[in-house]
Amino acid sequence: MTYGSRDQQFNRDNYNSRGGDFRGGRSSDRNSYGRDNRSGGGRGGFSRSFHTQPQELIAPNWDEELPNLPKFEKNFYVEHETVRNRSDAEVEAFRKENEMTIYGKDIPKPITTFDEAGFPDYVLSEVKAEGFEKPTGIQCQGWPMALSGRDMIGVAATGSGKTLSYCLPGIVHINAQPLLSPGDGPIVLVLAPTRELAVQIQKECSKFGKSSRIRNTCVYGGVPRGQQIRDLTRGAEIVIATPGRLIDMLEIGKTNLKRVTYLVLDEADRMLDMGFEPQIRKIVDQIRPDRQTLMWSATWPKEVQQLARDYLHDPIQVNVGSLELAASHNITQLVEVVSEMEKRDRLLKHLETASEDKDSKILIFASTKRTCDEITKYLRQDGWPALAIHGDKQQQERDWVLQEFRTGRSPIMVATDVAARGIDVKGINYVINYDMPGNIEDYVHRIGRTGRAGAKGTAVSFFTEANKGLGAQLIGIMREANQQIPPELMQYDRRPYGGHPRYGRGGRGGYGRGGRGGYGRGRGGFGGRGRDSGWGSRNGGNRSVNY
Repeated sequence: MTYGSRDQQFNRDNYNSRGGDFRGGRSSDRNSYGRDNRSGGGRGGFSRSFHTQPQELIAPNWDEELPNLPKFEKNFYVEHETVRNRSDAEVEAFRKENEMTIYGKDIPKPITTFDEAGFPDYVLSEVKAEGFEKPTGIQCQGWPMALSGRDMIGVAATGSGKTLSYCLPGIVHINAQPLLSPGDGPIVLVLAPTRELAVQIQKECSKFGKSSRIRNTCVYGGVPRGQQIRDLTRGAEIVIATPGRLIDMLEIGKTNLKRVTYLVLDEADRMLDMGFEPQIRKIVDQIRPDRQTLMWSATWPKEVQQLARDYLHDPIQVNVGSLELAASHNITQLVEVVSEMEKRDRLLKHLETASEDKDSKILIFASTKRTCDEITKYLRQDGWPALAIHGDKQQQERDWVLQEFRTGRSPIMVATDVAARGIDVKGINYVINYDMPGNIEDYVHRIGRTGRAGAKGTAVSFFTEANKGLGAQLIGIMREANQQIPPELMQYDRRPYGGHPRYGRGGRGGYGRGGRGGYGRGRGGFGGRGRDSGWGSRNGGNRSVNY
């Protein structure tokens, strides 16, 4: 990552930064957030005092503090003439075509091209350099919403382009704010559930922020804190963080949140599933309440709804796809009812099929770390180029495994659910659930690693008697996607006609837990069999790993 000052020749005619108000005697310097307070008494997220012992975070009294804080710009949206002239009927037809539902007042019309989004040239040039043809559905509606400065909620499938939906408006937001001074924390804060997702978000921020020389850093657990502390001390306009490690940094005074005016909660549903709600609330309480908050989620359960009610002010919302839990129609779902003893032989059968395509990437899910390692050892002993990733692996090894998998040098990765979200690897065309997950939501998220961005994929699941509690819901997911249901699975079809047995159908109003849908149909085939036609010799060219 590059550290350097941002270009001060930013076009302030279009994005006025109030620069003089911030660079002189700041009102924030006259309250308890002063960056020169090194006595250790200024506890909480806003003091720069470097404590030797963690200090409990105390939420500021915002009724008293907010009037003393400097104002900031957050509405940068200028509607393109083409968008302005688009009729209500055209807008409605576009939203219907993209399975888009909106909620709230005064929601801007969707855009249909990158040029209509109204991004400055320094942002558009980065986007066009990546070769994208057109925005995704969530970007078409999400960009105008985010650029308008409103609090917003975006509910869309994993892999639908949510990261760019908040990343690009965040870059515009940063460039309209005063430059960071020594001791300042970030302007944009992105909270993510896993280190893998945090790293992926950082890559996107680095890619599209380089022309503005915007600095970023990634803060997550499982690795030594030294480099992260150094990055925070140097200053970064964007911090992407997992909640636990960020609280650690705040409590020891290595950063502060007094400059945060653009807050993103990415995969909010997953963060709550992982038990991060107390940490999220602790962090958000440290941020000025007149910030812009953007919440992104793949599902819309009641816990996420409550978090939105507590921390978003008069939000506008866009849902892309059905709110009912659903799998992408681009994925061929194959479910085999087997015994535990049959799993390994069935696994080899499907690897034989997948290996016919030399470019195949196969992601295998196991329920425990031990099973994950056992499968990997078994496959490697049989000559298959497999590597494992799970929570007990050191971060350095996890990064290496991901890179081997991403580049195709090791086209088989065995994972626990740590990889179900946050790992964005292109070209995964086969997902195998060696062990079924504990709930139907994780099933949908797992198989969603394939069939992304319009591509075809195949998901194979080994269903045992121990999984019978998932049977009815699994059949429902397969029916919705027009999949062939094996007769052996039909004995578990005890669900009455209607909604999801746990969460209900939800409805277009956005209530009731749900997932994704709305993708084109299609079957992803792998042709005939033949171990020798795909990856060739399976015993050579792979780095040795001890298990």
